[in-house]
Amino acid sequence: MEIYDFTVKARDGRDVSLSDYKGKVLLIVNTATGCGFTPHYKELEELYEEYRDSGFEILDFPCNQFGNQAPGTDEEIHSFCTKRYGITFPQFAKINVNGADAIPLYKWLVENTSFSGFDLHSPMGAMLSQIVKKQDRKYKHNNAIKWNFTKFLIDRNGGIVARFEPTTSMSKVIARVKEII
Repeated sequence: MEIYDFTVKARDGRDVSLSDYKGKVLLIVNTATGCGFTPHYKELEELYEEYRDSGFEILDFPCNQFGNQAPGTDEEIHSFCTKRYGITFPQFAKINVNGADAIPLYKWLVENTSFSGFDLHSPMGAMLSQIVKKQDRKYKHNNAIKWNFTKFLIDRNGGIVARFEPTTSMSKVIARVKEII
């Protein structure tokens, strides 16, 4: 199985084959509109604007599994993101990233990457570690998605280059994207 074998749902319910993105660098992100990391949308949009003409795409998958932070409909979420952050990158239908109802794409991403830990030097990292630990005392020892704004960087051949936890600074994400563009 490779990334191009997956089909996902667009906001309007259409099936979208990830083979449509062959040859592009992808940043796949599970997002939420009411999260402490929601301001990442601004930096994601700036990154997208800078590199989309170089074959770069951000694939945004809203997810309500963490703290009920994406409670709206797909259209309400999209409206919020476009009005507040001016996003222009593809935003798909809301999904689950963990558990029995996780979409196959995310099951594959989780199976093929490792949890790299939170940045405990940042206030958000220390706080998030405590929140997640209350839900799963052994969270450090499994690869499940821990929170909103986990990012997966995919190269032009469909290979997973990196997994970035939500507490990873956007400057590190941006630097890694620039390396493979």
